[in-house]
Amino acid sequence: MTARILTSLPLLALVAACSTTPAYETPKLASPTPAAWKALDGWKAADPADHVDRGDWWTLLGDPQLDALAQRVKVNNQTIASAEAAYRQARALVKEQRASLFPAIDLSGSATKTGGGGASSSSKGERYQAGIGASWEPDVWGRIRATVNNAKASAQASAADLAAAELSAQGELATNYLGLRQTDAEIALVQATVEGYQRSLKITQNRYDAGIAPRSDVLQAQTTLANAQSTLEGLAQTRATYENAVAVLVGEPASSFTIAADPNWSASVPEIPVGLPSTLLERRPDVAAAERRVAAANAEIGVARAAYFPTFTLTGDGSSSATKLGDLFAASTNTWSLGLAAAQTLFDAGARKAQVAQARASYDAAAADYRQTALEAFQDVENQLTAVRVLERQYALLQTASTAADQTEQMLLNQYRAGQVAYTDVVTAQASALSARRELATARVSRQAAAVALVQALGGGWTGVKE
Repeated sequence: MTARILTSLPLLALVAACSTTPAYETPKLASPTPAAWKALDGWKAADPADHVDRGDWWTLLGDPQLDALAQRVKVNNQTIASAEAAYRQARALVKEQRASLFPAIDLSGSATKTGGGGASSSSKGERYQAGIGASWEPDVWGRIRATVNNAKASAQASAADLAAAELSAQGELATNYLGLRQTDAEIALVQATVEGYQRSLKITQNRYDAGIAPRSDVLQAQTTLANAQSTLEGLAQTRATYENAVAVLVGEPASSFTIAADPNWSASVPEIPVGLPSTLLERRPDVAAAERRVAAANAEIGVARAAYFPTFTLTGDGSSSATKLGDLFAASTNTWSLGLAAAQTLFDAGARKAQVAQARASYDAAAADYRQTALEAFQDVENQLTAVRVLERQYALLQTASTAADQTEQMLLNQYRAGQVAYTDVVTAQASALSARRELATARVSRQAAAVALVQALGGGWTGVKE
């Protein structure tokens, strides 16, 4: 029996080279990958790739406080911590599945002492036992290897999920921080506007007291001032909301977290080199995660198909039993055995066929998800490229509009002082000037926010970019 088992081992090793897993290829997109971005005109091409270190891309915004907050996000953000734990769990699962490729060995031992009240000595004595056993399931049809490959691909997808979580948290931090700074800028200009309205009210009140202006002018000036002061209160609430959002991202309670206003803060818009569309599929972590899940689903087909074939298990046991500890390992007390077992399901009412069909359907779904993720990635980049370019042109136009509105406001205020126009004309000009200033401040930070969104759409920074 032992000879037959030993001679069968080479055959098992030969059969173990078989695999039930389909050869894997990255799914092709429904349409060919575009050769270039349609909104790329004027942009510098880069050479990014998923393996290239993304670097601290937020430093391009030139804000030391944002740099410090981004480092705290890396360490303290709980969403990133959860994704990192999930990645460690996935890596541990790979090790667990890989262990199935090797034999499992067990060791046991016992010592007993018996006694009784009778005269017979047969009920008294000592007995020592020791045993060692091993079992191994040869991976004849590649089921275990497919399981390991499934775990590997899932771990790689988890790693991409971690990168996506980091990119998302960092992008969210930058967006909220820029929103806070935009609000600071609006607060500053509205505060300056309130001071101007207060001067206008004083002028109007003096004219009314002198009998050269109606009381309606004073009421209109008071209304304009109160509305601006109300806007200031609303901006304070908006700022607090942004500040509390940043607190959560850096892992601190909102009640104990503050960001001081920076009167010298200015928005700088970085130049962003953009890679070719084909590199985006390697670059974005969400696309990489989707592709790895397709590979995992492909390996799962191999696991399901392997159930059609018999399983083989090699076992070996050795034991020793003696009444004296010194005789425990004597040859006369040792016994051993080797065995080969095979099991095959003969009838399962189509369960295995259904499992294979499920695995194939899961693969098709994962492939469709990958294609959809890729399509959305292309859409995202095109949208952000367009947004950055349009916002650049809009900002220039809003600068012109704001300058003209300021000049109009000052001209009408001077004319009112000279009694040449009604105060309603001044109120209208003041409202237009304030609106133009706020739109300009919003556009300034919107350009930065669009740059951040483009960085995220491209999958991160671009350390190693070719000039």
